[in-house]
Amino acid sequence: MKLSILLAAGALSLGAGIASAQSLADNPPKVTTMCLDVAGISRAATCKAQASRLDAREDICLCPLGAQQVQVSVCPTGVNAPAESAAFARARLKLVNKGSLVGATFEGQPICRPARTALFQ
Repeated sequence: MKLSILLAAGALSLGAGIASAQSLADNPPKVTTMCLDVAGISRAATCKAQASRLDAREDICLCPLGAQQVQVSVCPTGVNAPAESAAFARARLKLVNKGSLVGATFEGQPICRPARTALFQ
């Protein structure tokens, strides 16, 4: 009797865990972190993500000394970020609003970054 109750409870919790993992896989992060130097040039951010392939949200991101940490949209599937250029770097620096570039565009293209795929990047 006790064994059947434990097995039923285990099956229910496993089913709930799978449903939760599936919802995370269907709902990837919409923003990521980038670092901009004083000229608006993108510098590499070092971010620690969740220890899960299903939940790619970032916990902590650090920028190199002198770079500004900025939130930016993750590029939707099939959309590429504008090509790097001096004009884009200047415009990107001017478009930062309260540490965010979410929703900003450059020459009609959304300013975005590809989603991070590794645990540490």
